[in-house]
Amino acid sequence: MSVIVAIRKHNQVVMAADTLTSFGDSEHMPQENARTSKVGRIGDSLIGGAGWAVYDDILNDFLATRPTPDLTSARKIFSFFLDFWRALHEHYTFVNDQAANNSSPFGDLDSTFLIANAGGIFTVASDLGVTPLNRYYAIGSGGEYAIGVLYTLYNRTDDIESVATDAVQAAIAMNLQCGGAVDVLKLST
Repeated sequence: MSVIVAIRKHNQVVMAADTLTSFGDSEHMPQENARTSKVGRIGDSLIGGAGWAVYDDILNDFLATRPTPDLTSARKIFSFFLDFWRALHEHYTFVNDQAANNSSPFGDLDSTFLIANAGGIFTVASDLGVTPLNRYYAIGSGGEYAIGVLYTLYNRTDDIESVATDAVQAAIAMNLQCGGAVDVLKLST
């Protein structure tokens, strides 16, 4: 499981995540044996995903065969994820097409993504819905704890790297599905 945090403030963007590696709901690997990086770069964007870890491999494979996408608006992100969804059905057929619940008319990625760049912060829900945000957000198992820290500290300091780190550390302390060290990536916009 994961916690991913993104913050934008004063032409700076930071994304942070825990590094816990787990197999199933209970088997956690020691940090010295396995450390999972859950945030990365796609062009001028930072991206993190919470959910099935295999999506990192699939997304990296998908990106290796195409030009770097522009992910600076909700429309462009939605278009990119539509292409990704099509590729899942055509080239990654081991991914099940399922809905989160029986009453949903939409398929389900079983993962959510957080993207941050000069255009904003965007969540990509498991049903491919894209939501733009202005200041901060968190996804994943410990997301609710991280959002509390972000809300409390955002206006108190301009050191958003420390705020992001504190938010991830709170999630690690409060949620058993989060753990390990904190990885942080930065962009100047």
